[in-house]
Amino acid sequence: MKKILSVFLLLATLLSLTALTACGEDAAKAKVIEIELTQEEYAFGVDKDQPELLTKVNAFIKKIMDDGTFDEICNHYFGDGEPVAVTSAELDTSKDQLVVATNAAFEPFEYKKGENYYGIDMEIAALLAEELDLELVISNMDFDAVCLTVGQHKADIAMAGLTIKEDRKEHVTFSDPYYQASQKIIVKDGDTTFDDCKTAEDVLKKLQAMDNTTKIGYQNGTTGKMYVENEDDYASNKLKVTGKGYKNGSLAVQDLLNGNVNYVVIDAAPAECIVKALNGED
Repeated sequence: MKKILSVFLLLATLLSLTALTACGEDAAKAKVIEIELTQEEYAFGVDKDQPELLTKVNAFIKKIMDDGTFDEICNHYFGDGEPVAVTSAELDTSKDQLVVATNAAFEPFEYKKGENYYGIDMEIAALLAEELDLELVISNMDFDAVCLTVGQHKADIAMAGLTIKEDRKEHVTFSDPYYQASQKIIVKDGDTTFDDCKTAEDVLKKLQAMDNTTKIGYQNGTTGKMYVENEDDYASNKLKVTGKGYKNGSLAVQDLLNGNVNYVVIDAAPAECIVKALNGED
């Protein structure tokens, strides 16, 4: 009897593993529609009460642009280079420190592996702290809080893939821009809705034809939210879709794969990284 039970248990286990493998093989995947919906510029947000820091930051941006350092950093994430780990010191007001506010869920600009930080902004932050002869402290928080934290003088500078926006200027003074960015839309791999689109206007027209039964995800506080919710520069979009906000883009795309939203609109570079990771292409 025990032998028969053992055989049944073994068969049940094998069937379960087979089912799991099949599910893995059939797991939903996502794709990025390679059309730039917007044109934006990233910059760093400096404490308004530190104009001397702003001057130094702008000089540093010019320096790394001119000497090829910025291109080298970008190659760590977009080319054949290797990302460089960045460590954060503990906050200590008795020391000379550069406190950087960020949202480390925005690969390839800022993200974490273990206790280390990685990303274009984080590597720039490390070099900037070295240039200023200051100890680097990275303060990781929700994206919505990044500029507000600097505005409250709890951090010196916001480095978080920040698009230059008028409302953010209430809290920070923007540096010179350092990166040209855009928004893109993510769909499930088998979705052909936008396959015949050639321009941003083509995509927008498709979205304008949709009603509130269409759900579109975005990261809270980002240009993606403004685009979907018809805010600020995107009031003319006049979309009737239902927007849904998330703490980060990965959660939004995961919900897309789970069938809880129809599309996701987020920044182009993070879109590529998130889709590759969730599709198991890394």
